[in-house]
Amino acid sequence: MHNLHRGLWGYSGETQEGRPLSIQSTGMGAPSAAIVLHELAELGVRRAVRVGTCGALDDGLALGELIRATSALPEDGVSRSLGAHGPVGADPGLLAGLERAGGGEPAPVVSTDLFYNDSGAPRARWQRAGARAVEMETAALFVLGPRLGVAVGSLLVVSDLLAGGERRRITDEALQSAVVGMGRAAAAALG
Repeated sequence: MHNLHRGLWGYSGETQEGRPLSIQSTGMGAPSAAIVLHELAELGVRRAVRVGTCGALDDGLALGELIRATSALPEDGVSRSLGAHGPVGADPGLLAGLERAGGGEPAPVVSTDLFYNDSGAPRARWQRAGARAVEMETAALFVLGPRLGVAVGSLLVVSDLLAGGERRRITDEALQSAVVGMGRAAAAALG
């Protein structure tokens, strides 16, 4: 463990191939993720991949499936505060690296401040706008990264199925297995 600043665990070490790698928790939501990315940029970070979970809005996605976010609809307060109004894209180089690393299905996502929103109205609007999954941090990081000189990608595990009006959650064992694959793909994309 490298730090426990703000109660968010951070680790530094090496990949199996001997490349340096730091892993930093951001907590939940765009405000915390934006603070962490800003502080990492001040420490010299120039490439970052957000890894985390998402809820599937698309019936074609399965629990445990990996998604590499191609773009994010900015439905969160941080992205809007930074002036985002339409879809914001991932760094093309990291997106290509995630693809080469087997980083899952390419998909647009939506970032929101309220993950467990039982109202169908926002979901329908997000789906019409092309979002296949919902999460809470990617749009803010895609907006903030270029301003800080940090290339940002996002790799997500489908942890919840939200389509069809009934929420289904991944098992702990399946999530753990998916997270291992997600971590390997993210590290390979950064290498």
